[in-house]
Amino acid sequence: MKCPACGHEDSQVKDSRPTEDGAAIRRRRQCEACGARFTTFERIQLREVTVVKTGGLREPFERDKLLRSVTIACRKRPIDPARIDRLVSGIQRDLETGGEAEVRTGEIGARVMAALKGLDSVAYIRFASVYKDFAEARDFEEFAASIREVGAD
Repeated sequence: MKCPACGHEDSQVKDSRPTEDGAAIRRRRQCEACGARFTTFERIQLREVTVVKTGGLREPFERDKLLRSVTIACRKRPIDPARIDRLVSGIQRDLETGGEAEVRTGEIGARVMAALKGLDSVAYIRFASVYKDFAEARDFEEFAASIREVGAD
């Protein structure tokens, strides 16, 4: 594990413990060269999943990309970061155990939309604005109105 401060390749594990949801191991490390301390996370990967982009490009699934996009949608909302992490871990676990080696970006987006809908309506609309490629304010209005209609039923 490379030190983020100096780039040295050797570090010593000072502490290891499971994360709150038990889906990862958190390790505190110390660089043997410069003494800097840093944290790493070790997660179980059940299978390699390939993401098929809209244009047909294929690339390996990256949990960090998914976490980043969900975090952006949830920015400045009263949502515990641990809940966001659990949401992303759940989607990742579903993708890895789903039986398909390749998953379209639309499928991932639909899973995120379903998860955010139950978590926070503002984060749901924010994510939808990118996922559904809203072009103008009217798109927001129509989408928000459709959420209100469903909520009224």
